[in-house]
Amino acid sequence: MPNEPASRFIPNPTPCGRSRREFLWQVGGGFAGLALIDLLSRTGAFAAEARAATAGIHPLALKPQHFPAKAKHVVFLFMNGGPSQVDTFDPKPELAKHHGKAYTGDAKIGSNGRAIGHLMQSPFEFKKHGQSGLEISSLFPHTAKFADDLCVIRSMHSDTAAHASGCLQMNTGHVLIGKPCLGSWLSYGLGTLNENLPSFVVMTDPRGGPIGSASNWTAGYMPAAYQGTLFRSAGVPLLDLATPAGTSERTQRRSLDLLKKLNAEHLQSRPGESELAARIESYELAYRMQTTAAEVVDLGKEDTATKEAYGLNEKRTADFGRKCLITRRLLEKGVRFIQLYSGGGHIEDTWDGHNDCITNHKLHAGETDKPIAALIADLKRTGLWDETLLVWGGEFGRTPTSEGVGKPGRDHDWHGFSMWLAGAGVKGGQAIGATDEVGFKAVEEPCHVSDLHATVLHLMGLDHTQLTYFHSGLAQRLTGVVERNVIRKALTGL
Repeated sequence: MPNEPASRFIPNPTPCGRSRREFLWQVGGGFAGLALIDLLSRTGAFAAEARAATAGIHPLALKPQHFPAKAKHVVFLFMNGGPSQVDTFDPKPELAKHHGKAYTGDAKIGSNGRAIGHLMQSPFEFKKHGQSGLEISSLFPHTAKFADDLCVIRSMHSDTAAHASGCLQMNTGHVLIGKPCLGSWLSYGLGTLNENLPSFVVMTDPRGGPIGSASNWTAGYMPAAYQGTLFRSAGVPLLDLATPAGTSERTQRRSLDLLKKLNAEHLQSRPGESELAARIESYELAYRMQTTAAEVVDLGKEDTATKEAYGLNEKRTADFGRKCLITRRLLEKGVRFIQLYSGGGHIEDTWDGHNDCITNHKLHAGETDKPIAALIADLKRTGLWDETLLVWGGEFGRTPTSEGVGKPGRDHDWHGFSMWLAGAGVKGGQAIGATDEVGFKAVEEPCHVSDLHATVLHLMGLDHTQLTYFHSGLAQRLTGVVERNVIRKALTGL
């Protein structure tokens, strides 16, 4: 009968309206699906989803690389303010030929309406170093000893002329606030290698931090556990870390256990609150750090030769040297990502040589050259070199013109500038790409900031197209939606 319910025509129907045979068939298929899911999970098919699902529970749990890679750590030597490419790693003989002449190129020169002077040659001599013959300016006599380890990218470019947005783009891949930075992406993608220190540490310049401050080491829309931890390079690494006087370890432990219990109950009614979850974990991390962090920054046990190598006894190099030495010790403890800032505040306190680029660069290169070379030598001595990636550079470069006639300053140049990579997985002793004859714009093998990020992730064993975080309905990436490429020439074995 056409109007009868279908269940009347199924022999021995079950409560779900299916025959026993259909029920057993569907259940059996479901169990087979569970096995398939397990097999796919083992191959990494659900890696991104698994990371997102577990991020709120154990956000810094150690995670596998997408593919085998040597690098386990990154040290970003951030030259805040924008070092001049034509005075550091991009020699331009044509500038000497046209010194004092007006710039006649098609590309726009200058930023923020500043005056444009004449083409200005570099006062610093470039020489070939090492077996590779890599040309480096006289600003870096110590770093130049490791020329065969450096891969200089002379064709970097970005999308902004402003310091704040330039620093943000170099750190987060975007010119707007609110995106996770490179260190956060690495912590999210790989987890931590240690339990007693943060995965991501930042040390700024005593003259101030970069414009944009903590936005440069933020976790953005990711859980707060992935953000950078700011270390002081002198004295106590973190304020309020020490146990209050008169408090025993037993009392402190009982207090922390009670606090953890109360916080856990509070968190249950607020699922998904990553700031709260990170705050709870921070109490336990701070407890573990009380001993470890203090030991890391205590350089008293370092021998005289080591202190001399890093320049700790010289006023000019003492601060950056201390940060570089602490960096080596942090790497030994398993810290994943460390960022050191040279230059803080504004204009001459940074590499932002608007008024006098010559004096400015002598100062800041003099503060950093010897410590960086000591760090490289130490990493080679300790064996950390084979698993550590070094990145050197600022938010952009500087123009080949002076800023006003007869004024030895240089303006911002985001159209073409230099950075270098060294260490694990990097093919040293080479320069990649080129700017035009006077050093203004990248014209050969241009490399965008996001190409650099893709390369760093690759060297750490992560595919930048597969490392995603679901936010605002999209699978977000550090390198964005525009097609970006790993700088293959920078890699060993190619």
